[in-house]
Amino acid sequence: MIEIRHQDMDTTSSTQAAYNRLYVERGILLHDSFYLWLISLLKPQPGRLLLDISCGQGRLVTLAKRQGLQAVGTDFAEDAVRIGAAESPRAGWMVSNGELLPMSSGSVDYVTHIGSLEHYQNPEAGMSEITRVLKPEGTACILLPNSYGLLGNIKYVMQTGQVFDDGQPLQRYNTPAGWREMLMHNGLLPFKTLKYEREWPLTRADLLWYLTHPAKIVRLFTMGLIPLNLANCLVYLCQRH
Repeated sequence: MIEIRHQDMDTTSSTQAAYNRLYVERGILLHDSFYLWLISLLKPQPGRLLLDISCGQGRLVTLAKRQGLQAVGTDFAEDAVRIGAAESPRAGWMVSNGELLPMSSGSVDYVTHIGSLEHYQNPEAGMSEITRVLKPEGTACILLPNSYGLLGNIKYVMQTGQVFDDGQPLQRYNTPAGWREMLMHNGLLPFKTLKYEREWPLTRADLLWYLTHPAKIVRLFTMGLIPLNLANCLVYLCQRH
């Protein structure tokens, strides 16, 4: 595993303060098509409960609520949760640490955990919490970064000699098998693994964005050529072990 730890980021409270500053200054928000694709992987049934752990600004929660799900977002950055709650006040929102969730065991139908476990002080504690809150027949969708992404870290190391640092307080990379072993060790069984490079546009706004970024269109159409083990990110669909 590769780890990038910025100065003084040795406790949950220090990373919590750093993320609050990050959301006040610039936030973290991706295209709606990305979140819609992830929700679709769960094949969700309306009325069931989806918990987005480390939800950030909560855009996935907002979109899940619009699809008829009971959607709840939780993040330890209060400023991020405040943004989500303002956009979608009818969804559920909590300020909590993903390593110790205020949720009953076996209470959640769907868990989404998108690009966050690698930033935890203890990723394995976060994985164990997913297992704990998930119903026996529930499904979790977990996105994690690959140490050896062909168009990610491999390309960046070739250009700079350094591992890519996205500027977040604490970052980790692992191999596809390495992440899988960690998930299984903490009670989750990945039954399907998908690669992620870019998302196909599912909204008019996202289609227009691609039309103004031709280099991204090229990457979109070359995704199929990249082997799973060299994908930039991995999406693990899991059930309880």
